Amino acid sequence: MKITVLMGGSSAERNVSLASGIRIVMALRSKGHDVTAFDPSRGLIDAAEEKRLASSAVGVEPPSLESLAGSTGGSFVPELERLPEIAGADVVFLALHGGQGEDGTLQALLDMAHVKYTGSGHLSSALAMDKDLSKKLFRSAGVGTADWLMAPASAEEVESTLGFPVVVKPSKQGSTVGLSVVKEKEKLQAAIEEAWRYDDEVMIEKFIAGRELTVGILGSRALPVGEIKPVHEIYDYECKYTAGMAEEEFPADLSAEQTREVQAQAEAAFKSLKLRGYARIDFRLSLPDDDKGLGGSFYCLEANTLPGMTELSLIPQGAAAMGLAFPELCEEIVRLAEK
Repeated sequence: MKITVLMGGSSAERNVSLASGIRIVMALRSKGHDVTAFDPSRGLIDAAEEKRLASSAVGVEPPSLESLAGSTGGSFVPELERLPEIAGADVVFLALHGGQGEDGTLQALLDMAHVKYTGSGHLSSALAMDKDLSKKLFRSAGVGTADWLMAPASAEEVESTLGFPVVVKPSKQGSTVGLSVVKEKEKLQAAIEEAWRYDDEVMIEKFIAGRELTVGILGSRALPVGEIKPVHEIYDYECKYTAGMAEEEFPADLSAEQTREVQAQAEAAFKSLKLRGYARIDFRLSLPDDDKGLGGSFYCLEANTLPGMTELSLIPQGAAAMGLAFPELCEEIVRLAEK
């Protein structure tokens, strides 16, 4: 099968996308597919660049906005249907993260070009990328999620409505780029301004103390639940993409009842946004209400329509926990796109 992997792009998650993309390229080639690596911001990725990417690390911080503006085209190449790498592919595998690659923009262009691609469609991609809208849809589907406000909001309003600490983050961004945990109201405005560097909308969300959990969805199946134990207070960019900065446990140490509950909530969140193909749904399990280690509630943080596929990423680990190796996972995602 002829498959083109789109990777890189011009968002703050560019480095993550390149790391995911090159791994997908190698996995699909190992299964005998004819695979082309393509960066929408720069063009065809040649063999020398592929070799360099395969031996590179993501890094502990996202690339600066200034470097992205200076070194990439800043937007996707128009008239995608005229590009032989796109028009000649049986399926386009989207390994882009953030920005126009994940917010529905590229998906809409591919739909107009009648190109088959992996992951969700343009509407559901846009809904999932917008954390404010997705949380409203989660609640309408009975999925628990933490209370929130949208900036601008005064420290007094946040304190009376949510209380401190809170999480401040760009509403349409991933990989915890621009995210801060604010424990003191004097530091709220600086965190909002930092998040505004990455998006025109900023969310202020009640911080849920507890365990970090994730559930992958593949087709109509919920993968084994995973627990993430980061070195830092939260599962931030450095912990996500630096070896040794987080411990991931698949399956998570949960009761059978808890496992069924969080998987059901993940499936409900997936359906509420009309997602398709595959996605990763992230949760917090609040601290127990008693001293026996029981109780606690699940709070959905967000849905990731194009989750990371690096060596440290969570969807591949969840798939491996059910006996699905990475090349087979990539092939299954392609088969779902074909349908």
